[in-house]
Amino acid sequence: MGKISVFVNKFSVKNFIMLMVAGIVNAVGVTMFLAPVKLFDSGISGLSMLLDAIKEMPEFLTLSVFLIVLNVPLFLYGLKKQGGVFTVYAIFTVVIYSITAFLINNVLPIDVSASSPFAKTDLLLCAIFGGAISGVGSGLAIRNGGAMDGVEVMSVIFAKKIGISVGSFVMIFNVILYVIAGIVTTSWILPLYSIVAYFINLKVIDFIVDGLDRAKCAMIVTTSPDEICSALMAEFECGATRVEATGGYSKTNKTIVYFVVNRFQVTKMKNIVHSIDAQAYISINEVADVFKANTKKA
Repeated sequence: MGKISVFVNKFSVKNFIMLMVAGIVNAVGVTMFLAPVKLFDSGISGLSMLLDAIKEMPEFLTLSVFLIVLNVPLFLYGLKKQGGVFTVYAIFTVVIYSITAFLINNVLPIDVSASSPFAKTDLLLCAIFGGAISGVGSGLAIRNGGAMDGVEVMSVIFAKKIGISVGSFVMIFNVILYVIAGIVTTSWILPLYSIVAYFINLKVIDFIVDGLDRAKCAMIVTTSPDEICSALMAEFECGATRVEATGGYSKTNKTIVYFVVNRFQVTKMKNIVHSIDAQAYISINEVADVFKANTKKA
């Protein structure tokens, strides 16, 4: 009983709310932009759309049914690797996605049978907005501890075993999916536009997961750490971290100053550092998120 209590306590109401939003948003992008003009999403969602488009399939096997039937077993298979919390979040997200898709297709007074309610039959607009909107949904799902697609789970489990990266695994799956879609639909226009939607989807996911305005971290190797730390903290009103180091070639004592700025402050930061130490070495990298500890006392 205690284990169940600890497991339940790991869940967050906020995450469930955001995952619900993610599922709804993803369904809107797919059912209102991609599916009406026969474009295909990526991963299991795209496979579900392809199976749904096959006329020989029984009527009860709809997009909503395929989403659950194909995704849930993959999430359960990945339970040991990904953990219980992730699995519950992912299944919840897919169920919301499936229910919303069912409501849009079969209940709500929205005609999505032959064209998008917003972009009509314009394939480029449908690819752009469908890919972007479904990307927002997928990005929100990932950012809040879940996932929208079982292929992502399979990629984590099998990519290393077959000697490729996770990204390559997903890419190969989708390339195969779009080739099969072209053969089944006897048209290469739709798969090609689907690839456009896929790349837009990836870009939007990156923005949602990593942030629109990534911070920059500066690693400053200097022999004047006191002056540089004081100048940077006074100018930008934030802290700096010092790490003692030794020069690999010179064997002299140096200090690495770790400092985080936004992209608009990089030039000013470099000017300040080099005005104090002209020989300072500065390495700048992107930072997706910056988390600060909560120092408030109860």
